[in-house]
Amino acid sequence: MDVLAFASVALSIFLVMNPFSSIPTFLSITNGVDRDTMRKYANRAVVVAGILLFVFVFIGSPLMSMFGVTMESFRVAGGIILILMGAELVFGLKLNKVTDEKDAPWIIVATPIMTGPGVITAAILFTQEYGYLEVVVAGVIALAATWALLRIAPTIVRFVGVNALNITSKIVGLLLAALGVEYMLQGANEWVAMYWGDVAALMVL
Repeated sequence: MDVLAFASVALSIFLVMNPFSSIPTFLSITNGVDRDTMRKYANRAVVVAGILLFVFVFIGSPLMSMFGVTMESFRVAGGIILILMGAELVFGLKLNKVTDEKDAPWIIVATPIMTGPGVITAAILFTQEYGYLEVVVAGVIALAATWALLRIAPTIVRFVGVNALNITSKIVGLLLAALGVEYMLQGANEWVAMYWGDVAALMVL
């Protein structure tokens, strides 16, 4: 296992989950509950987010094959999603609607806040690039770090304040947008390289 690649995958999954932006939302939708209940919500949110993550790690590629989607096209689409996520964080946009109060708070935190389209995209792309073992172990580490932050969310806000979390979230958003651009360029280059030979052959004929 390449240690640098493994660390890169774990950090990338952690950034895409972006618990820094999840903390204010988590605190707002759990407002009024006691500390033990809040911790139970954090536990359940991370478990559900982990299940969704690992489901797409193992079935993502077969699902793409079933629908006839190439990895090159998926990289471009995934890059667009990450760019939109980054723009959402940097500019304070609200592309994901989580106003359905009928859902339990931990479900809303688990998805779409923690494990949304960005995490699902990253799971599939990283699995194709690095393999199942690296992504599963990296995902466990990212989930554990996210779980720890949610468990101590009130303490974090008390010490650093909401503004510091917002600034950190915007920096993460910029990194996500840059990662999205890399995926788009890589996917576009691979798509051109894959299909250009067929086009050139047709032109010769």
